[in-house]
Amino acid sequence: MVSLTIAQNPAADKVLSEDPFALLVGMLLDQQFPMERAFAGPAKVLERFGTLDPDAIAAAEPEAFADLCATPPAVHRYGRSMAGRIQALATTVRDDYDGDASRIWTDAADGKELFARVKALPGFGEQKAKIFVALLAKQLEVRPDGWEKAAGAYAEEGSFRSVADVVDAESLQKVRDFKKSAKAAAKAANA
Repeated sequence: MVSLTIAQNPAADKVLSEDPFALLVGMLLDQQFPMERAFAGPAKVLERFGTLDPDAIAAAEPEAFADLCATPPAVHRYGRSMAGRIQALATTVRDDYDGDASRIWTDAADGKELFARVKALPGFGEQKAKIFVALLAKQLEVRPDGWEKAAGAYAEEGSFRSVADVVDAESLQKVRDFKKSAKAAAKAANA
C-alpha cells in the first residue's frame, strides 16, 4: 500500500492512504484553504462522525453534520458549506458507485473516462479533476491509457504544480512556491 504524506500528519495521511473516499474528500476540501489542512479534513470527519462510509455520511442529518464540520478546529474555513458538499459527494459515491469511491478510477476504461467521472463529481471542476487524475497516477499508480492527456500540465514529472506532486515537506513547499509565482504572474498580467 502507498503511504501518502499530503496532510503532513501521520494519522491524517494514514486515513488518506487507506480510504479512497477520504482522498476524494481531501481533494474536495482543497480550495481556499491550506492544502495540508484540507487533506487533514477527512481524519477530522472520521474522528468526529465515527466513519467515512459514504452511505452514513449521505444519510446524516444535514444540520448535525454541518455542526460537526464547523466545530473548531473546523474541517475547512467554510466548514458548514463544505459539510453540504461532502454530503453531496457521499451521495454520488453511494448512488453511482455503490458506496465504493475507488470504483471511480478502477472501473474507468481510460484516462478520458476517468477525467469525465471525476469532473462529474460534486465540487470537482475541470482543474480539480485534472489534478486528481494526476494525483491518482503519480502517487497511486492509477494510470489508464491517456491519463497524461487528461491531466494536462499536472501530469508533468517534477513540475511541483499541485497536490499530485506532494510527497514530503520539501515538495509541499515547492508546490506552494509554484502557486505563489503563478498568482503573481497572473496579477502582473492583469495589471
